[in-house]
Amino acid sequence: MNAQIQWVNALSTRPSLEAAIAEVVATVQQSLSTTPDLGIVFISSAYASEYPRLVPLLLEQLPFQVLIGCGGGGVVGIGDRGESLEIEANPALSLSVASLPGVKMYPFQITQKTLPDLDSSPSHWCELMGVDPQENPSFILLADPFSAQITDLLQGLDFAYPSSVKVGGLASNGAMGGPSGLFYYASGDSGSSLYREGTVGVALSGDITVKTIVAQGCRPIGQTYQVTQGQRNVILQIAEFGQTTTEGESQPTLVALRNLLHTLDESDRVLAQNSLFVGLARDEFKTDLHQGDFLIRNLIGVDPNVGAVAIGDRVRPGQRLRFHLRDARTSEEDLDVLLGRYQLEQQSGRSAVGALMFSCLGRGEGLYGKPHFDSRLFQSHLGDIPIGGFFCNGEIGPVAGGTFLHGYTSVFAIFY
Repeated sequence: MNAQIQWVNALSTRPSLEAAIAEVVATVQQSLSTTPDLGIVFISSAYASEYPRLVPLLLEQLPFQVLIGCGGGGVVGIGDRGESLEIEANPALSLSVASLPGVKMYPFQITQKTLPDLDSSPSHWCELMGVDPQENPSFILLADPFSAQITDLLQGLDFAYPSSVKVGGLASNGAMGGPSGLFYYASGDSGSSLYREGTVGVALSGDITVKTIVAQGCRPIGQTYQVTQGQRNVILQIAEFGQTTTEGESQPTLVALRNLLHTLDESDRVLAQNSLFVGLARDEFKTDLHQGDFLIRNLIGVDPNVGAVAIGDRVRPGQRLRFHLRDARTSEEDLDVLLGRYQLEQQSGRSAVGALMFSCLGRGEGLYGKPHFDSRLFQSHLGDIPIGGFFCNGEIGPVAGGTFLHGYTSVFAIFY
């Protein structure tokens, strides 16, 4: 294990905010042998009326240099016996705390007004974030789902910091209702600690590495196709990838889809009626495409007259795609495959010191029919890494070199 970085997580399900804070602080103080640098807090929307008190109460007992967090419809953390818990329908407070020697922290709080235009130069984005791209920072982003313009922010960050990891999620309030909340504190900052709009986060550079797993919960069906005609988000015609895409071999997308569905077994045909998605290959040069190489997008409509299919993203001629299905079994298999592949790809050296999990509100017990599923599958592959997180209104993570806002996804950030 990295002998320098210390990372702990503490979870409380006490219904009183003061009692919950006292419990997580006691766990942190018992587990952390030095002064904390970074705190990342996720709090159940059951405490929504007490959001303004959260950061002041934490700072009274733990002298963070940087503290970020948000409210969630559910939170993820480590229980008394070291097992991960996903608390979805009850009060819960999850606090991840890190001591980060050799690591520089660049906290930020961004509003819609301060966001540069997408045609701005990289220097404008770097000025906003306060960190030089040469430092190769990794970003943790927590955003309001309604006011953050998160897609523009991610495009701008990818433009200015093309080699940097960006992960995070959109604040949520789940079935309990109430407003979302973003929490932000930086040492020496005397401003507010609770925000209802924009984005908060931190960039980390130096002696730290962040790796990611993005489980979109889908499995591919059929062959890979290539778009031969498309306009904006409408796929007009496709051809099987690898064929010479002449006019005679290209066919209306809906025709190709219907032919594909006829080849499926009965259970998959039934599943496709409500859980059919389109995966877009983002890497133009990779020839051997696997599960996880496709960015999953919703299929939002069809036009039987011309055989076109509309999806929730832009398409262009030449782009490759595969149709995908999603259900609980598929979601389990997808995450299991990605975790297994991640294990095989890891080289000896540093061990992971901590992790964050950003999971869709549509996953969890409602999807699997049993609690704590994704986080415990993560633990079964990677061991007892301190993990914290929350259930999001949208998940932020990379696919094939770009950063995207996802749905129905679990994104894991693993810190070394």
